[in-house]
Amino acid sequence: MGQIELTCKTREVLGKKVAALRRQGITPVHLFGHGVDSQTLECDSVQLRRVLAQSGSTRLIDLKIDKTKPKKVLVREVQRNPIRGDLLHVDFYQVRMEEKIRLEIPIVLVGEAPALKQKGNVLAHELTSLNIECLPDAIPNKIEVDLSILVKEGDAIHVSDIKVASGITIVDHPEQLVARVSVPRVKEEVKAEVPAEEAAATAEAAEGAKAAESAEKAE
Repeated sequence: MGQIELTCKTREVLGKKVAALRRQGITPVHLFGHGVDSQTLECDSVQLRRVLAQSGSTRLIDLKIDKTKPKKVLVREVQRNPIRGDLLHVDFYQVRMEEKIRLEIPIVLVGEAPALKQKGNVLAHELTSLNIECLPDAIPNKIEVDLSILVKEGDAIHVSDIKVASGITIVDHPEQLVARVSVPRVKEEVKAEVPAEEAAATAEAAEGAKAAESAEKAE
């Protein structure tokens, strides 16, 4: 994959006035990072949307500010209008190539689980992303989990079963469940059956009570 580049410039407009920038097709941006000075920036909205579609939250971006040397950054947060979906604000995190970082990577299920060929078995996907630690240039776009080891009902894949490339450390607990094969249990309401002797005794008692009541009225 080629490099992803984005051009920004220093932003002078702050606060509520940034709404005017958005109407002009400009999105407010914030740059921060460990040991670096934060900066308020602005980007062309069309270019920014294109870059976000390419990078997601896992690919490095060469961010060029006011014609200076590009900085290596990751997308940290994207704010959108909840109704129209328009970009409102984007946060970028500047990385140091020699310093490990932690981030969340999506899990992608691959292969076929033999257990799912058995009638009634279903797959429960319990964990959809994995927290890892690695150097910026070792960040994977996704982590694949092979389902072919799921052979029968009850088989499961845990975090400890996931294999990652050298230099990547999984932060999540090893016993955390990723996927499991199970059979949905349908709960049926079972009505308690009354023994024949008990039912007969109840009926006899009811008849006796009715007869006694009739006798009292006759008196």
